[in-house]
This record gives sequence, structure tokens and C-alpha cells, in this order.
Amino acid sequence: MAAALVEYARLLADTSGADSITMRALDPAGHAVDATFLLTATSVLLMQSSSPHAEPPDNHEALSYIEQRIDAITTPIRPEAIDSWETWDYDMDGSL
Repeated sequence: MAAALVEYARLLADTSGADSITMRALDPAGHAVDATFLLTATSVLLMQSSSPHAEPPDNHEALSYIEQRIDAITTPIRPEAIDSWETWDYDMDGSL
């Protein structure tokens, strides 16, 4: 999860984008909490490993969102070419 969040933050910075992500995290006492990250070109993120005995909180939805956004940034939709123009699209009968 942390790797995906950092990669998404990097891509947002490269594209001058911004977003906010809320995900489940563990506080210092080991309790599950909501943590919201504002990701901008100047965001600073610190990731810290947790105890191997702690069960990581479920972040399936947040991870899915991040993966979709990474995919959208790295593989943008290409516009489709139009086969032909109709005369009425640009012909103004020679008058201005």
C-alpha cells in the first residue's frame, strides 16, 4: 500500500496534479485510524514499517482507487481520428 501511495504521489508531482486519499492506518498505540493524505507536487510523505505482529488495516478500496489513477496517468486515452469531414462542417458558402 505504501509503495502505491508513493508512486501515485510521484506521478501527481510529475504532472502538476493533486489529490487526497483517505486510508486506514495504525496509530502509535496500534489502533486503526483513518489517515488522509493531501498529495501535491510539494507533499512530503514518510512511510514507516509497523510491527510484524500487527494486522494491517483493510485498504482494498483505497488501493484500487490509487491503482486506477496510476493507470489513468501512465496510459492516457488517445483521441480517435475522424474518417472524413463533411462539407457542411466547414463550408460557409464562401461568405464571411
